[in-house]
Amino acid sequence: MLNALFFLFWISLAVVFYTYVGYGFIIYILSKGWGKNETPVLPPENELPEVTLLVAAYNEETYIVQKIENSLALDYPADKLRLWIVTDGSTDRTVELCKAYPTVTVFHSPERKGKIHAVNRVMEEIKTSIVIFSDANTDLNQKALKNIVRHFGDPKVGGVAGEKRIVSMYQDNASGSGEGLYWKYESALKTMDSKFTTAIGAAGELFAVRKELYINPHPDTIIEDFVTSMKIVAAGYRFVYEPEAYALETASASIKDEWKRKVRISAGGIQAIIRLPELLNIFKYGWISWQYVSHRAMRWSIAPLALVVVLIANIILTPYSPFFLVSCVGQCAFYFLALLGHLFRERKIGLKGFFVPYYFTMMNLSVFAGAIRLLRKKQSVVWEKSARA
Repeated sequence: MLNALFFLFWISLAVVFYTYVGYGFIIYILSKGWGKNETPVLPPENELPEVTLLVAAYNEETYIVQKIENSLALDYPADKLRLWIVTDGSTDRTVELCKAYPTVTVFHSPERKGKIHAVNRVMEEIKTSIVIFSDANTDLNQKALKNIVRHFGDPKVGGVAGEKRIVSMYQDNASGSGEGLYWKYESALKTMDSKFTTAIGAAGELFAVRKELYINPHPDTIIEDFVTSMKIVAAGYRFVYEPEAYALETASASIKDEWKRKVRISAGGIQAIIRLPELLNIFKYGWISWQYVSHRAMRWSIAPLALVVVLIANIILTPYSPFFLVSCVGQCAFYFLALLGHLFRERKIGLKGFFVPYYFTMMNLSVFAGAIRLLRKKQSVVWEKSARA
């Protein structure tokens, strides 16, 4: 019995360490030693490709005007930029506000079937070779489109993932500081993934694809941005990560909203693992399969379970070794800080690191909640967007 517990403890600890620390260290070494130092050249202004900036918006009357103004002011030839907004199901003034701009093409259907259904519907109408997706509640940096399209000069590049940057009026609460730190870490991993082989997934705030490579995801796909990008990778193309094309988004207004978002992403991540089995074939995809499993699949599957096993096994083994006593105290202290983070989650506290244990714990708990929602078929693709700070 004790031998089995020892084995479970060390194996589970190795899984946790590898998933959250080890992989980052290994991919750093690989990207430095064998990564691609790309310096794509931007074509002359008259040779820039025509692009469609596609924005899906649902009841975004408070932000859509700012989104349109930001999009039209981007540093890209106006005659080569098509701004399309799809607003299926919107019941506020979103459609009215969009139609006030003659250069904006608006697609609206009164029936709300979810973002992916709306996007699939209008993709058939797009004629440009490059489609850039962006969320309605984000602002793009001035050079975003140019920094994206320069990568498509390489025929092996099937898509480009932009960076998501979190800004908040409340950087010192759990949602603002936790989400911000998480995305900085994610950005570092994506940069290294991209340099070594390919970015492992794109975020819906900003990414682009070759129109010819776009495959309509199934209408019930939960995280369509990730699945869309990985389908292109599975087809043999690279997805490049471009941190100089970024989307600014405010943090979730509350940890409750962030929890709902994390549960949805976790449910979608598990669904993606089921629907992308080909990427688990290391004999076909080699390093890409390793990156996919290490960066994504393990976070959405065995790593959260390993955390539970490590804690339970550690508690039982505490009387048998001073090491297990110390490690148990360390784990208890970590989760105590997580509890404090929960109790003070909406308060401003100067030390941002105070909320790291809480955000980490919440992120892993959301995987269990997401799995339950997916199994019970409770996670709809139609969801209410989180309030942002």
